[in-house]
Amino acid sequence: MVLTEVLRKALRLYPKKRAVVCGEQSWTYQEFGERINRLSHALLAMGVDKGDRVAILHRNCHRYLESYFGVMQIGATLVPMNYRLSPLDWVEIIADSGAVLLIAEDLYRDGLESVADALRTRCGIVWSSGEDLDDAAGQPDLSYEGLLREAKGERLSTVHIDEEDTAQIYYTSGTTGRGKGVMLSHRNVYTHALGTIAEFGLGDGDVWIHAAPLFHLADGWATWSITWVGGVHVLVPEFREQPILEALQRERVTVTNLIPTMLNALVNYPRVGEYDCSSLRLLLSGGSPVAERLVEKTIDTFGCDYAQTYGMTETSPYLTVSTLKDHLRDLSPEEQMRFRASTGREFITVELRVVDEHGQDVKPDGQEVGEIIVRGDSVMKGYWNLPDRTEAAFEDGWLHTGDMAVIDEEGYVNIVDRKRDMIITGGENVYSVEVENVLYAHPSALEVAVIGVPDEKWGEAVKAVVVLREGRQATEDEIIRFCKEKMAHFKAPKSVDFVPALPRTGSGKIAKVVLKDEYWQGMAKKVH
Repeated sequence: MVLTEVLRKALRLYPKKRAVVCGEQSWTYQEFGERINRLSHALLAMGVDKGDRVAILHRNCHRYLESYFGVMQIGATLVPMNYRLSPLDWVEIIADSGAVLLIAEDLYRDGLESVADALRTRCGIVWSSGEDLDDAAGQPDLSYEGLLREAKGERLSTVHIDEEDTAQIYYTSGTTGRGKGVMLSHRNVYTHALGTIAEFGLGDGDVWIHAAPLFHLADGWATWSITWVGGVHVLVPEFREQPILEALQRERVTVTNLIPTMLNALVNYPRVGEYDCSSLRLLLSGGSPVAERLVEKTIDTFGCDYAQTYGMTETSPYLTVSTLKDHLRDLSPEEQMRFRASTGREFITVELRVVDEHGQDVKPDGQEVGEIIVRGDSVMKGYWNLPDRTEAAFEDGWLHTGDMAVIDEEGYVNIVDRKRDMIITGGENVYSVEVENVLYAHPSALEVAVIGVPDEKWGEAVKAVVVLREGRQATEDEIIRFCKEKMAHFKAPKSVDFVPALPRTGSGKIAKVVLKDEYWQGMAKKVH
């Protein structure tokens, strides 16, 4: 099976059903399918062949969904690009991927024109505007809608696609250094889509809002799952609290995924109680660990089921989900919360282990720390043009995630840190997530990040960087005392910095690498 079956299934079963809502516009599956076919015919007419790469630089929009399908069904590969990167980064991704065409939103015209000389030698551009435009050099810039108007809307003749063909290449956000192109095959993507349908009980009654960016797999996976079951896609250009809440109420959204920073912003939005979000049956949170306090507030605010997810771009993305096993629903709400706020138990499409430095499974006692390793049909083909990095990522067929975790007797995992973020202070290991969870319990803390900073006495010292809630105050001594009351003293921050905002990656995660750079300037290594 390949991904062309996803749209064919929806068109056969739900042709007249509403498929996509974007702003004031909406389309049925039949109309959606026709637009996708027009895009595919247009790409073929422009000389895009099977195996070619097509990049896209765009905020969430119906055209993004169309590009996922339209590029895929001619056997080409979509390269979603992070619009929060610099123009030079965009050129680097286009150059590395060898993209022959870029679909771009007009919003990024100035940025792309600043690198036009480097870009035009590599690929053409299709703008999401209404009319064709000519640039100063006399080269035509094609418009997306203009191409669709001129193209056929009929179904394509069969293009042979193998399930091992590459469907998408996602460039990692750079939290671990220079981005790598993660190749996901048709098998990877459809296996993961079927897994989400099974895990979350997705069906044709579901309405999904694309609140996280479609260039990131925190949201991108739903492109396939929601279409496969005939659900409704609701698109907003980017995350802002009021438009999201308005769309939740207006479109009767039933399910979505938000990264914790978005979830935190929503539940703390002063007017959240004014919106009717009773249609929500499930809120997923993924992209980074989540504090138990935030889970409790989410459930209280929206009154729906909640599940934490964990995954990687390399795994399509999900590896775990914290939905409760049936017998755990008999536990008290307090006991259930321990599982709901955990990283979760292994996702249905993968095999997951937590192993020590010798490759042996750690004890399932929730105490012994090891590295998460995984394998399965939703695990990537490899890194684009990086065979050595691909080989290094796997050992005996297992992908090594670099995430350090514990696992309990029920098989629920809890990540305690990224391997690289472990702080060693005075010979003791401190896992930053544990400290952050304590800090999130402080009534004045809105967002926090814990990092290791150089210290002459201890080698590394624990530092907390804190964003305070509006109208709240706290001192460094108060924060440190608060932590010492709740955990071993050596784990508590030695110092606290208060900042107006924390730096973020393109996908919205807190960028600890950026924070650490400030404190480790001039040093050859960022560990002691």
